[in-house]
Amino acid sequence: MVWLRAEQPVDLDGVRRVVEAAFGQPDEARIVDQLRADGDLAMSHLADRKGEIIAHVAFSPAQVIDDAGEPREIPGGLLALAPMAVLPEYQRQKIGGGLLQSALMRLEREGVGAIVVLGHPEYYPKFGFTPASALGLRGPFDAPDEAFLLRVLRDDLPRDAFHGMLRYAPALQG
Repeated sequence: MVWLRAEQPVDLDGVRRVVEAAFGQPDEARIVDQLRADGDLAMSHLADRKGEIIAHVAFSPAQVIDDAGEPREIPGGLLALAPMAVLPEYQRQKIGGGLLQSALMRLEREGVGAIVVLGHPEYYPKFGFTPASALGLRGPFDAPDEAFLLRVLRDDLPRDAFHGMLRYAPALQG
């Protein structure tokens, strides 16, 4: 049985282990640690199997900066999904997808406006993500259009809410 739940203080070492193992190096784990230290870990959701953390997904605040350099107001806010990690021995077993779906449902219930991700263009559309450029959002990194994705969670957002450049939390800015 796999439990999908919010991160607890006792989980920090397990989260770090999962992220390091999934990416094969410590950089993404350091990003999660820095998001947490900066107070920018808006949501940390994990999959727990018999007390062992086997998958993790992090969300942090992001902003849309308009052409005048001003942040746009997005009802419910905008979050960036990064990183998402599954222990290698549990990959391709739908654990990551279940974890992501659970997290997105929770964020939608909480009234979050939208989620942005720079990720695999064949994976994230299964969860309702579409190219961010279609709504006018540009990424701060040079990335293929089909990999810079957005999922709108609320119907009441202004039509031009995403016209501008994405600004990530400092830990994700490279």
